[in-house]
Amino acid sequence: MEEQQFRNKIQWFTFCSSLLVVWGHALNAELFLGNSPAAARLGQVERFLGNEIGQLAVPSFFMISAYLFYRNFNWSRLKGKWKSRCQSLVVPFLLWNGIYYLGYILASRIGGLTDVVGKGIIPVDWNNLFQAVFHYRYNYVFWYLYQLIWLVALTPVIYALLKRKETAALYLVIVSGLVWTAVNIPVINEDSLLYYSAAGYFAIHEKKKAEGARSSWHIRAGTAFVIAGLLCRILYGQTGAVGLLVLFRLFVPLGVWALVDQSRLWPVKAWMKDTFFLYAVHFAVVRLVNKTAAFLFPGDFLIAVFLFLAMPLLCVMLSVLAGKVMKTRVPFLWHLLTGGRNY
Repeated sequence: MEEQQFRNKIQWFTFCSSLLVVWGHALNAELFLGNSPAAARLGQVERFLGNEIGQLAVPSFFMISAYLFYRNFNWSRLKGKWKSRCQSLVVPFLLWNGIYYLGYILASRIGGLTDVVGKGIIPVDWNNLFQAVFHYRYNYVFWYLYQLIWLVALTPVIYALLKRKETAALYLVIVSGLVWTAVNIPVINEDSLLYYSAAGYFAIHEKKKAEGARSSWHIRAGTAFVIAGLLCRILYGQTGAVGLLVLFRLFVPLGVWALVDQSRLWPVKAWMKDTFFLYAVHFAVVRLVNKTAAFLFPGDFLIAVFLFLAMPLLCVMLSVLAGKVMKTRVPFLWHLLTGGRNY
């Protein structure tokens, strides 16, 4: 029963994080209202929901991915883990990037959509193809998947450092220092490495606490994490130290995870489980809907507000509908595009 509740909790957090990601990309005040005072007022609300709260989603994704990867991990499982992540990460990464590139090529050449795309005529050549497929040039949201692929590739190094508590503590301190001093690591984002490694530590050394039924310890720890995170955000606003912003985005999801009682969560619905597909398609939906609506209803404050608030629901509805069609008509393509994820 505890395993089922844990999996259900993971799916709830993943679904809610997906909604926050949509909100993070749904900001539309300037698109509809330009630089007007109304745009400034609406922009404040949108930035709070989309940037302040919405930006907690990606650290949550990194932490969930790391925890599931290192849960019950040992060296004998490395080959199998790499194989499964190749299917669930690398294949969808390449396919979706190619689809977005093709979509931009076509849309930029269709009358009426060229201005919506806003990038002129997209060139077709080998260099652009390479940048699109391997460096997500036309699929910006997949920077997360790009980072995750590299972090999985670094498993032998990360696990060797996390395996023992002593080296793990030192390693996390060093990574935190890299974040604080903004040292540039090739390819890897330092904040992504911190989120991923911190969750890996909990998976390896604190599994009982991370997965156990909520207790007084969880309430105390969760409250402490949330308060610490909020204090870091306040200090960031006063000092501008990026390290404090990263700690805010690390501590708050950890605190919320500890505070949520998994035994009280009702089972997720089937349509809530296809979060990878939602993540992959939402950016195109958000841009198309917002830009089209802004073109048809320029300066309309109420439509801007409605679309911003409703965008997560709209993206979920469209992705669920598309998913049902694909599962029925092209199941093999659905399997490839979602990385063979089984729920």
